[in-house]
Amino acid sequence: MNTLVEKTRYWNPYIGGVLLGILLFLSFFLVGHGLGASGGVHRVAVAIEDLVIPEHVDRTPYIAKMAGGERNPLSHWLVWEVAGILLGGFASGLLRGRVRLQTYHGPQITPGTRWAFALAGGVLMGYGARLARGCTSGQALSGGAVMSVGSWVFMFAVFAGGYGLAWFVRRLWQEA
Repeated sequence: MNTLVEKTRYWNPYIGGVLLGILLFLSFFLVGHGLGASGGVHRVAVAIEDLVIPEHVDRTPYIAKMAGGERNPLSHWLVWEVAGILLGGFASGLLRGRVRLQTYHGPQITPGTRWAFALAGGVLMGYGARLARGCTSGQALSGGAVMSVGSWVFMFAVFAGGYGLAWFVRRLWQEA
């Protein structure tokens, strides 16, 4: 087999899905919670905020609950889950020879504009995750696994929103 093809091959999505399901089951079984990333990212932000503007953290009950007292916001298991996701993704890319600095963009868009869209999308998703009290992994995977109606509605809304927005931006990825 061609070594270039071998290096760029992805996992079989069905095997990945089964493994993710097993991981989600073990997460509920062992720690009593499902998977989710926004809680871990939020705790990192709280730890940074506590270093920079601790008086704001002390005045905000929701944030103070995470950072106050003897409990360090970074000691929560969700922070380590997010760190594991980042390190595992990087290790996987290294093993497959796919780690490189590059910006994917269509012919109708510059790399700078692509980065601006990515940043804007990330900010909107982060805000939406805090507003929805969970990210797509927490809402769809964990909430869907326990048959939460709100999580199922959320997931259908995510797909509908993505499909609707794709109509407006797909021209940026097509030849002129």
